[in-house]
Amino acid sequence: MPPHQLPAVSVIMPVLNEERHLRNAVRHILEQEYDGEMEVVIALGPSTDRTDEIAAELVAEDPRVHTVPNPTGRTPAALNAAIKASRHPVVVRVDGHGMLSPDYIATAVRLLEETGAQNVGGLMHAEGENDWERAVAAAMTSKIGVGNAAFHTGGEAAPAETVYLGVFRREALEQQGGYNEEFIRAQDWELNFRIREAGGLIWFSPELKVSYRPRPSVRTLARQYKDYGRWRHVVARFHQGSINLRYLAPPTAVVAIAAGIVLGAAVTPWAFVIPGGYLAGIVAGSLPAGKGLPVAARLRIPVALATMHMSWGWGFLTSPRALAKKVIASRRPAVMAP
Repeated sequence: MPPHQLPAVSVIMPVLNEERHLRNAVRHILEQEYDGEMEVVIALGPSTDRTDEIAAELVAEDPRVHTVPNPTGRTPAALNAAIKASRHPVVVRVDGHGMLSPDYIATAVRLLEETGAQNVGGLMHAEGENDWERAVAAAMTSKIGVGNAAFHTGGEAAPAETVYLGVFRREALEQQGGYNEEFIRAQDWELNFRIREAGGLIWFSPELKVSYRPRPSVRTLARQYKDYGRWRHVVARFHQGSINLRYLAPPTAVVAIAAGIVLGAAVTPWAFVIPGGYLAGIVAGSLPAGKGLPVAARLRIPVALATMHMSWGWGFLTSPRALAKKVIASRRPAVMAP
């Protein structure tokens, strides 16, 4: 497509305490191999580090960069605020710790045209900067860690339930009223479900890749995956028919392991076969997942896998029903067409 025919693009970025990665993430946007017009809108949450200072520097350095406030600090509210403040027909979602591949926007715009999709996305390419983060990255890109989700593990280009981040047609976002701001997590999955229910196509392509920096500790990874499980259960309650066996595996594992430990201690030692079998399974599964990594990283992969599985499952099991009621009561358009 000739440069003068390329659609203008708005890149929206919710940030909170992202001083470590923000400048590099924005650099990966501004250096995109895309000849069309582009703007970057950063939605600033109430950070306690140097994020706001770095964002102000970026605004001063490049007229394509703008900021909007997000006093709630919530991701969906940040995304809606950035969408409202942006103006172009293609909207690219990027996180403050996500690094776009050089041709990401050009490829996404081409795929929107070729497929007719409302949203296209690709691989969440997890990359670590130390042994723990490398272990988490290996767990997050393995089938034993995340099942068969194509945006984690790869696959052929095809229609999908959801994709990582996403590049949207603005009219699709406006038709759906943007992100549901009650979904603290799982807001991408929930929005993509609504787009699909309205007849829109979500398209996955391995041509698209965003480098992702994993959580830096067991505690923060556990909190992340507990929230994922908790809010995925809210999606299941809010949208009937949106659950499948892949999402039921972690809570089933939590219940089975807990039962095995209790029965093993109180009734029969044979029940310890259940948690023992799980432990053996993640250790075995970590071997191919850690291929090529340093020994210190490979030794941490079973810890990362167990943290992800158990936290997600526990979050799913303990998700309060009141959250779904709150979501239903609050459902209203947040982003309207001008």
